[in-house]
Amino acid sequence: MIVFSGVTKRYPGGHEALKQVSFKLPAGEMAFLTGRSGAGKSTLLKLIVMIEKATLGQVRVNEQNLTRLGRRKLPYFRRQVGVVFQDHKLLPERTVFENVALPLVVSGFNDRDIPRRVRAALDKVGLLGKEALYPLMLSGGEQQRVGIARAVVNRPPILLADEPTGNVDTAMSDDIMDIFRLFNQVGTTVLVATHELRHIERLGKPVLTLDDGRLLERPAGMALD
Repeated sequence: MIVFSGVTKRYPGGHEALKQVSFKLPAGEMAFLTGRSGAGKSTLLKLIVMIEKATLGQVRVNEQNLTRLGRRKLPYFRRQVGVVFQDHKLLPERTVFENVALPLVVSGFNDRDIPRRVRAALDKVGLLGKEALYPLMLSGGEQQRVGIARAVVNRPPILLADEPTGNVDTAMSDDIMDIFRLFNQVGTTVLVATHELRHIERLGKPVLTLDDGRLLERPAGMALD
């Protein structure tokens, strides 16, 4: 579950990226976060994964109050949240296998468990068999799917995506969104920031709309906290 209660994010210089935002995304739900460029979508996602901290208000994720989360607990918390970026953020000098395995290595997983988990993640995104390739040998859509596999290899209960289809064609864009829907169907909470209204209309999921940092639209199924 993700809960925002009166959240404001103010950056140095006084710019308020988010203004008194409140919503509740139930566990196991999938929703879209939309709004124009600069509306606050990326900032909202960064607050959920603790890349940024709220200036005012409270953010709670899976019953944890992030306002009170200490530095020592941060790495353990972040294992609960997979993040997919628009620009992949893959390491070009590492193979597909090594890129996907990286979160497991950092988390200290047993070396015997890593290959099984990596192959399972790649299988879910349709890239099983391409473990030995390097990112530059893949298409843009395939690189994005590697990024998704890396985000879910830890089997996190929450999956965030920031404009994940911005650099791919229409067909691949649909495939990527369908992957997110499949993860949601097995219980993963999914929040996708996108400006592509076509996906929102096609999948029929709840929508959170931001405008200049304020939440304008909240579906009936998502209660205000």
